[in-house]
Amino acid sequence: MLKDIIGTVGARYLVAFFNLPLIFINGKVLGREGMGIVGLIYASANLAVIFNSIFCENTIVYFMNKYSLRYVFYPAYIWSLTGSFVSCGVMAVCGMLPENYEWTVLALAVLISLTTANSMFLLGADKVKIFNLMFIIQGTGLFLTVIFLYYIAGFKNINGYMTGLFSAYSIAFVYSCVSMFPLFGKQTGNKADKSLLETLKEMSVYGLWSCVDNLAEGLTTRLNYFLIRHWGGYGNVGLLDSGTKISESVWHISSSVSYVEYKEVSKTSEKEIQKNITIKWLGLTFCALTAVMLIVVFIPEWLYTEYLLSAEFAGIRKIIIGLSVGIVAFGSNRILSHYFTGSGKVKYSAYSSITGLAVLLIAGYILIPKYGVSGAAITTSIAYCCMLLFSIIVFMKQTNTKFGDFFRIIRVVFLSHLHTIEKRRKAPHGRLK
Repeated sequence: MLKDIIGTVGARYLVAFFNLPLIFINGKVLGREGMGIVGLIYASANLAVIFNSIFCENTIVYFMNKYSLRYVFYPAYIWSLTGSFVSCGVMAVCGMLPENYEWTVLALAVLISLTTANSMFLLGADKVKIFNLMFIIQGTGLFLTVIFLYYIAGFKNINGYMTGLFSAYSIAFVYSCVSMFPLFGKQTGNKADKSLLETLKEMSVYGLWSCVDNLAEGLTTRLNYFLIRHWGGYGNVGLLDSGTKISESVWHISSSVSYVEYKEVSKTSEKEIQKNITIKWLGLTFCALTAVMLIVVFIPEWLYTEYLLSAEFAGIRKIIIGLSVGIVAFGSNRILSHYFTGSGKVKYSAYSSITGLAVLLIAGYILIPKYGVSGAAITTSIAYCCMLLFSIIVFMKQTNTKFGDFFRIIRVVFLSHLHTIEKRRKAPHGRLK
């Protein structure tokens, strides 16, 4: 398990090594307004992807441990297409989609949904290395393609970036399809005794809660983009998007841990084991997130305005500081959220996300009109902290956990790792027998 997490964290930070420079390159090439439009396109597509999670994402991993692959594959693929049309249609009617980019959002939503579904199939089949390699291909492919389009082909505009985005996801999708092909010759999960229709109904119940959870969470993380566009225009969206993406790079830690944690929790029905796995990774993740976020917070503003971005991004450090506490809270909450979904208690994760969304709407309508982009950042932090508080309270109640249990389990894990390191150091050639 630890090996999988280290590999996943490493893959995500390798991609972050390319993604962070790409944020700064986009800032210089596209400017605040261009960044705002790109941010809204990607945010809109991701809301559609979240809507598709009824039969994708966590639903795939959860039911692959119960049923044959074909019982999970067809609903995931069919709904990736259908759900994208439905969700994009609703957003278009509500006026949420960026003007002149409606079809771009739809196409991107379909491509991301299918690619995400494939990645979940690979994770559910314990193909963690391929899962990580797929992520690396996607991230590095985006960086290399965009650099080529900007500086060699001369497409220094939004269309250049979108072409790079489509290219990267297309390469990742093709690779994942090739990697998935052998799975169809194997029996994954248990042979389902139920009919496909009965299985579909069971997946719908689980997936609807998962969709509500993911949709509320997605709105909590990105609804500020739409609120800022309403009150401040695309330029302010670009400033918020830049600060948000820099801050959210810290989440590679919690994302990596939670994927593997979810897989382990969903594989066992022993409540005590599920509880201990969750507490262990919650404590370690919180400490790691806090340490990395402190480093990001102390990066001086002039580094962004004079070198990494440009002078029009003045105020970005205030955005990062405003988001910092919430970034740690949300990343930590992700561990608890994956415990709920992995143990079949997905409704509690949904309640947490709904709580965050409600708080965001209330705080956003108070703070954003008055304080602008800084108010949006603070609003986001307040919402994330409320989500974490809700999850901790429910987790403690559901598992009969006391505050002392958090420290006890983390201490045991820490001492165990120290003991292992000491044995390795003393063993011949640094290896344990």
